[in-house]
Amino acid sequence: MIIEAGRIWVRLGGVEVLRGVEIRVSQGESVALIGRNGAGKTTLLRTLMGIVRPYRGSVKVKLGNKEFDVTRLKPHKVARLGVGYVPQGRMVFPDLTVEENLEVVYGGKVPSDTLEWIYTVFPELRKLRGRLAGYLSGGEQQMLAVARALVRKPKILLLDEPFEGLAPRAVARLAEALRDIRAEGVGLLVTEPGSVKRVQGVAEAAYGIDRGEIVYRGPLEGILSDPVARKRIWGFE
Repeated sequence: MIIEAGRIWVRLGGVEVLRGVEIRVSQGESVALIGRNGAGKTTLLRTLMGIVRPYRGSVKVKLGNKEFDVTRLKPHKVARLGVGYVPQGRMVFPDLTVEENLEVVYGGKVPSDTLEWIYTVFPELRKLRGRLAGYLSGGEQQMLAVARALVRKPKILLLDEPFEGLAPRAVARLAEALRDIRAEGVGLLVTEPGSVKRVQGVAEAAYGIDRGEIVYRGPLEGILSDPVARKRIWGFE
């Protein structure tokens, strides 16, 4: 499976938020999207998911020999094709238990094999399955947010700043889980506001974005030495 944006332009409130963005993520690949706050990262993920619609360009999903133009599809239909989404800010249901959070997203009882896979990736959640989500730590809530996106067994997972606001130990634990998810063949697109270190070991490739434009594409380790990316994202030569 592949999801790709073909020169998409998005305008929100009269402001050009994305300008001719092209990006491509394949199943089994792990990619970081790096850019400071306001660069367009969240809008890009929401556009790929069908929440925001571009006024120019297209979003396509390729499954084997079939290609689907999902530019105008509603988010739940994009999800049915195998795209999962973890929005920024965790957004779990605090008054529901861990397992109830998973069931609400799935729309009923989660199949036992799927639940077992989720609890294998996040054994911490197995122990907390009956606890209200509002009583979880920040790191545990982020694990739950990712777990909720896994109940439909996506082929590609979009994660919006999953490490933001987490303690170093929680960052390391979540990074380990994302590596396990990727090892199962799931493609990852992870946004990050600027710390390349936090996505090292999770992503091999990277896109750099600034003011709605892609300013870098290539290996993750190359973004810090690229003169355009250094200037546009971090503001130094």
